[in-house]
Amino acid sequence: MEKLSEINKLHFKKSPLNEQQKKAISAYLALVNKSKTDSFSSISNVYKHLEQQHQNALNAELHLRQAENTLSLCVNLINQYIDDLEGIRYKKVKRTPDEIEKDAKENNILPSEVDEYKDVRIVLNAQECQKYLDKLIFQNGKIADYEPHLSQRLIDIIHRVQSAYTLDNRPWVIGYSGGKDSSAVATLIYLSVLALEKEKRTKNIYLVASDTLVETPKVVDHIDNSLAAIHKQAKLDQLPISTHKVMPEANQSFWACLLGKGYPAPTQSFRWCTERMKINPVSDFIKSKISQHDEVIVTLGSRSEESASRAQVIAKHKIENSRFARHTTLANAYIYTPIDTWSMDDVWKILRACSLEVTTSPLGIGKKWADKYDLEWQNPWASKNLTLWNLYKDASDQGECPMVIDDSTPSCGNSRFGCWTCTVVTRDRAMESLIQNGEAWMEPLLIGRNILAKTNIITNKDRYRNYKRRIGRVNFQRAKDGDDISLERAHVPGPYWLKYRKRWLRKLLVQEKQFNKAGHKVELITKPELHAIRQEWLNDPNEPDWDDSLPGIYRSVYGKDLNWVYNDNSTFDKQGAHILTELGQQHNVVPQMVMKLLDLEISMEGLSRRSGVQNKVATILKQDWGTLEEIKDKLHDQQSRAGYDVFQEEISSLNDKLATVEALLKKEF
Repeated sequence: MEKLSEINKLHFKKSPLNEQQKKAISAYLALVNKSKTDSFSSISNVYKHLEQQHQNALNAELHLRQAENTLSLCVNLINQYIDDLEGIRYKKVKRTPDEIEKDAKENNILPSEVDEYKDVRIVLNAQECQKYLDKLIFQNGKIADYEPHLSQRLIDIIHRVQSAYTLDNRPWVIGYSGGKDSSAVATLIYLSVLALEKEKRTKNIYLVASDTLVETPKVVDHIDNSLAAIHKQAKLDQLPISTHKVMPEANQSFWACLLGKGYPAPTQSFRWCTERMKINPVSDFIKSKISQHDEVIVTLGSRSEESASRAQVIAKHKIENSRFARHTTLANAYIYTPIDTWSMDDVWKILRACSLEVTTSPLGIGKKWADKYDLEWQNPWASKNLTLWNLYKDASDQGECPMVIDDSTPSCGNSRFGCWTCTVVTRDRAMESLIQNGEAWMEPLLIGRNILAKTNIITNKDRYRNYKRRIGRVNFQRAKDGDDISLERAHVPGPYWLKYRKRWLRKLLVQEKQFNKAGHKVELITKPELHAIRQEWLNDPNEPDWDDSLPGIYRSVYGKDLNWVYNDNSTFDKQGAHILTELGQQHNVVPQMVMKLLDLEISMEGLSRRSGVQNKVATILKQDWGTLEEIKDKLHDQQSRAGYDVFQEEISSLNDKLATVEALLKKEF
């Protein structure tokens, strides 16, 4: 083409063709079977045609190379399938004289002592692969008895899991969150135990899922369906696998703490939810199994690729020359992570490898997971993993909320699959993606979550939160070295005001009713939580709910009552509170303080020994009573003392030591 380009430049002028050139062009056109001659009126026209033919040839060559790559890939896949199905096959091939001589020299033996034949792995070429496929029986377009998940590598991994399982008699506890990693571990262990002889299936396997009671509804449905399917199939397969679901105590749940106690929505600096809702329920379950079996193995889907911090913690507690690691907080519990070295591709291979489509392009070979239900794997418990795949697809590139077993396990602070109420991050991108991808009915949950998140904005805290802490005192931010002590410092806000907690509970119940009316079976708040919240309101340290308003809120939404427990010994009702308020105004006494003193008196009535009563009375009297401005005036001198702030920690330490000495002096020797 370079030579032709030079010729074209020399004859660039569109001069008419002579007779000799016309004859040459006619011969060329006859050769390429082109009949139109009127378009070739100059040398330039001929060059353009030849240039186009050259480009077509290059494109054809590229397509041939792509076809060759695709054919090579297909041949490799077919050979891999045959190896997985029949084992690696070898054939005897006669050695060449040069190979015999080389082998004799390397082994320092005579050529006559060298084996005349060598073993060569059998690899079918394209024609042989075609013949092999022609012999197979096809059913509905699928190869009969094809088990794509049982590759040689997976078989080796299963053997290692079986070895770990049969090593001792310690039962296993599988942490199951319903996500891809924990599902991969559950699949791997299920296959491993299923492949064992019945007499070796001696150890119990407890598959435990943690429900925080505020999980995303789609995730809750997926986990519940999976647990039911695993439980049912394990019974049919006669496997020692049982499923369990743990939840936080009613008085430790998210709503009991936020709506009941008034805890602010969780933040990075005050993430009170993880321990109460995740760590404690799972730890209690593990402890119950430890008390029953002395020791347990906690099996997790942690991967080094996904959680570097978790990998470091496990590596730190790894037992030398063992596949297990010590649990970071629970004695007699050990950690086993069978997929810690797996990549994300490895995880999806065990979940749905037969739906992997391989494509080729000028950029190379690519992979695409198909969304075809008929091609989807049926997992060991007779369910489909397409539900899990769609859940990840609809939530964009979000991860999963892991099974949290201790403080070293990453929580759901990056808004991955988990609690719809999570306010640790600025935006819940997973929920937003689910709504955009067809789950628009969950938008009210996102709106509710965003309302809670806004209460953590600094300018909104004084509006939504009490100025007193739950201990009845107003705390101020401490001055640091170099700060101007003369400046007034902001107070540290306490729990949410009761009026907002009442408002949010009503909205929650109304939304729950609307969801169920629309056909979505959703329980946003449980009945035990409602009872726990009511008790917290009645005994709130700053704003006791003398109206006992929760039963009325529930009745106004659902038109019925629950089996509320009424305390006959209750100090105050609405009428009594009104009288006490009037008397307090007349005598310039805070009615809440009088109420607490009367409650203390009633609580100690009938006791033969009223030890410590004076200290308890003093504690109540020392609380901060009155408005924020009145309390600030009382504490003005305290705020202005530089020494109190700068040396606060030292003063607190000395006070603790003094209290210890006083307690020892009071002891009877």
